[in-house]
Amino acid sequence: MTELDPAVQHFVEAVNANDSKALFALLTADASMSDDGQERNLAQWTESEIFATNARMKLESISGPDAFVAEYSNDRWGAMRTAWRFTLRDGLISRFETGQA
Repeated sequence: MTELDPAVQHFVEAVNANDSKALFALLTADASMSDDGQERNLAQWTESEIFATNARMKLESISGPDAFVAEYSNDRWGAMRTAWRFTLRDGLISRFETGQA
């Protein structure tokens, strides 16, 4: 079975622990992200969609060290099946893309 890159695995753990400090420690200073193909402000999106809404991820399948499908849930939207892809640089996450799977 494919294993996630350590930074990606720690990203999932930080989301599930609602730990913004741990999550931002995994990101490059210029990290970016998109949701359903739309560029988003990373700080605003993570606050709104992860930390303020008690987000959780339950991995369904791993398609590489930098990609997986998960059941993602939060207090705003409930549960949905989502795909996540990460770009890594020097052991940190420089970009992530998510959207409904």
